[in-house]
Amino acid sequence: MLSRPRTPFWRTPLALLAAMSLALVVTVTGCSNVSYYAQAISGHLAVMRAAQPIDQVIDDPASDPALKEKLADVQAIRNFASLALALPDNGSYRRYADLGRPYVVWNVFAAPEFSLQARSWCLLMVGCVNYRGYYDRHDAERLAAQLRQDGYDTYVAGVPAYSTLGYFDDPVLNTFLRLGTLEVARTVFHELAHQQIFVAGDTSFNESFATAVEDEGMRRWLATNATPEARAAFTAQKRRKTELMALLHDYRQQFVARYGAARSSSEQRDAKAELLAALRRDYAVLKVSWGAYAGYDQFFGDDLNNAKLASLSLYSELVPAFAALLEQQNHDLPLFYRRVAALAALDKDARRDALQQIVAAAAESRYGADDQAEGALILARSGCGACQPDPSSSRRALPPPAGTVGDRR
Repeated sequence: MLSRPRTPFWRTPLALLAAMSLALVVTVTGCSNVSYYAQAISGHLAVMRAAQPIDQVIDDPASDPALKEKLADVQAIRNFASLALALPDNGSYRRYADLGRPYVVWNVFAAPEFSLQARSWCLLMVGCVNYRGYYDRHDAERLAAQLRQDGYDTYVAGVPAYSTLGYFDDPVLNTFLRLGTLEVARTVFHELAHQQIFVAGDTSFNESFATAVEDEGMRRWLATNATPEARAAFTAQKRRKTELMALLHDYRQQFVARYGAARSSSEQRDAKAELLAALRRDYAVLKVSWGAYAGYDQFFGDDLNNAKLASLSLYSELVPAFAALLEQQNHDLPLFYRRVAALAALDKDARRDALQQIVAAAAESRYGADDQAEGALILARSGCGACQPDPSSSRRALPPPAGTVGDRR
């Protein structure tokens, strides 16, 4: 877990901070990664330079009235995060920056041609992660092109927000403010959760934990701060996300089985193409049950590949375990954070085993020992261990033989 530095960034001139950071990079890594770290440092410092206090923007007579209203909502969300969710009470999300672009960074995901194991890159401070981020989309596309030449499937995803894990006071950005109040709430809860607990080198653990906190935060926020219409819309979107994630969960198992079979490369490509075509067909059937909702169409475009499928699992794979753990603590978030911190102190394999045991225990208590495996599957598909899934309804909207995806940022 990373903690805040003793000297806040605003007391250190940005140019000096950049020089110190680059010196550290050269000392630790040599010259090979200097250009990557240089763009990361300069890109982040540009974001920080663009930020100004939200109170200042709201008090400025020249500010757009619509922007003032949105930022007032942000202030309410930010206070709720610390008061109701016990998330860090610091300077993050109390400043605003308009970057003049739709995304703050672009992440590059890569996976081998016949595998769903995402490639990882090891970075200073955060350990190894399953993506590589760039502030300039052209740089991201350039790396993706190089990886494709090396035989990888690739996926370049625009990212509206990221966390510096408390090392900086992360600002509110136009890149996620434009998505609406509910998306702002999801983002703030999710990114502050990274400041609460973060394990270097375990992307799935970190993202699934933050997603579980985000889900709990949205449940509480919607109960007291949203109109019935907004709650209904959010519930419908969550149902679509759950069903889509179940679809992808089932197909991931099929891909892993086929990639693990002893076949020639040409046979593997044919099998891969057949599965991708079947996945698109089942997605089309699922869309009909949503009234032709098309929000995921871009994901299922012609470039659907292993890297796309791998990217989604990083955010959702362990969410059911964290949701079950939260339920075990009767939704007491400070107690939940202490339990998660204890898991974070374990090594990676022990953490994974402990989380799997939590899901199994939740399934057994809910369905009985004889139905433990079935219950675990339903929990995994539901994406919400605190929900009360119905074994029949969990499959009803799913086209055989498959299951789901999510609308991560």
